[in-house]
Amino acid sequence: MTRARCLMFQGTGSDVGKSVLCAGVIRALVRRGHSVQPFKPQNMSNNAAVTAEGGEIGRAQALQARAAGVAPHVDMNPVLLKPQGDRTSQIIVQGRMHGSTDARGYQQRKAELWPFVAESFGRLRDAADFVIVEGAGSPAEVNLRANDIANMGFAQRAGVPVVLVGDIDRGGVIASLVGTDLLLEPEERKLVAGYVINKFRGDPSLFDEGLVIITRRTGWRSFGVLPHLPEVGRLPAEDAVALDHVRASAGDVVIAVPRLKHIANFDDFDPLRQEAGVRLEFVQPGRPLPGDAALVILPGSKSTIADLKFLRDQGWDSDLTGHLRRGGRVLGICGGYQMLGRSIADPHGIEGPPEAVEGLGLLQVETVLGGDKTLVERRGFERFTGEAIHGYEMHVGTTLGADSTRPLLRLGARHDGAVSADGRVAGCYLHGLFAGDAFRRAYLSALSGREFATGDYEGGVEHALDALAAAIEQHLDVDALIAKAR
Repeated sequence: MTRARCLMFQGTGSDVGKSVLCAGVIRALVRRGHSVQPFKPQNMSNNAAVTAEGGEIGRAQALQARAAGVAPHVDMNPVLLKPQGDRTSQIIVQGRMHGSTDARGYQQRKAELWPFVAESFGRLRDAADFVIVEGAGSPAEVNLRANDIANMGFAQRAGVPVVLVGDIDRGGVIASLVGTDLLLEPEERKLVAGYVINKFRGDPSLFDEGLVIITRRTGWRSFGVLPHLPEVGRLPAEDAVALDHVRASAGDVVIAVPRLKHIANFDDFDPLRQEAGVRLEFVQPGRPLPGDAALVILPGSKSTIADLKFLRDQGWDSDLTGHLRRGGRVLGICGGYQMLGRSIADPHGIEGPPEAVEGLGLLQVETVLGGDKTLVERRGFERFTGEAIHGYEMHVGTTLGADSTRPLLRLGARHDGAVSADGRVAGCYLHGLFAGDAFRRAYLSALSGREFATGDYEGGVEHALDALAAAIEQHLDVDALIAKAR
């Protein structure tokens, strides 16, 4: 078998659109009849996805796998850093927990992680026509160059050509590309095949002179200017930095999600955010929960005890009391479910120093963190609407108590979650709960007291990927990109 041809997309900074661009290029190649595998050697995100073999990878690589029409696999993201409390991150290696470290400690451990990266990359190269590789952060972060496995360090070792991505929407794109060129070492510069300008608004011909300036200063060719695409808003975001730019959607059914410090897997709420008639609001720190909310959802968290303390510091616990007094409802998912109970104990220091804390007391359950991490896809039914649901569990610990005798979900032979005696507070461990159209319709109808018409969430994601691929074919020189792959 001929090994796959590879091309790597690196950004001039974080959040320049690399993940979405890679997904679009992958879908474009698939539409041309090629088999493709996505790869990101190192990722940092608390938005993760569960793979069929019971591992976890970054959400962006799961989206890219979907764009490729293949099942997500741990080799697509062999090193995943999940930030948690006290400036530390949990290290996930090939889908499994590999300890925790602070930033300085991680810099010293990168060299030991390279064999895992190389092993995963090698397997993917034997499984497709192309491997599209995504960098992390920026190659201009030269202070992190030693033992780099995320950007040019990987590209040099693997011999993969690089396309740089600049975000014109944030401004300074000429300086960011030219500045990156100035900071690269000669051997790194040889790997750069060219650049892409991303997220352009307006008439792209207005930037023709900008392309001339960048090419003259760097010697790199332009592969094109990709416009800002509204369809991208239907795709799951890679990490919480996206929440800095999310505005409340329009609608008269108000659902509030407090933005916890270590919020995780907030793409759980994308199907709600995209519903006409729903106003989904991520409540920023320093702001109260909206008084007109019909539902407050406590989201997942990478550091549940720390985020419970953060929630109290914001006064959101008092807001929840007032919300329930006004007849509102509360739902907790994963870490949010744990917070709703009477207590959370971390006797082994899984999330930080060993401790036990009092929960919000809105559900009669107690949580003990410990044991192996549960990483599994699930299907079943929500017990009160009777509608089918599907999603995944990703948590450490067990939650039991009197209210768990009224479970929220039936997942095959087992049950999950708990519901309060009055039915207005509920929680479960299942992420992705709202992706099912029939359940979402029934849930919103019961919440609003009227028949609620919902859209096709999964179809919307597929449409967005196809629209992204079509725009890439129209605005970028895909033939030239293919020719540069090695």
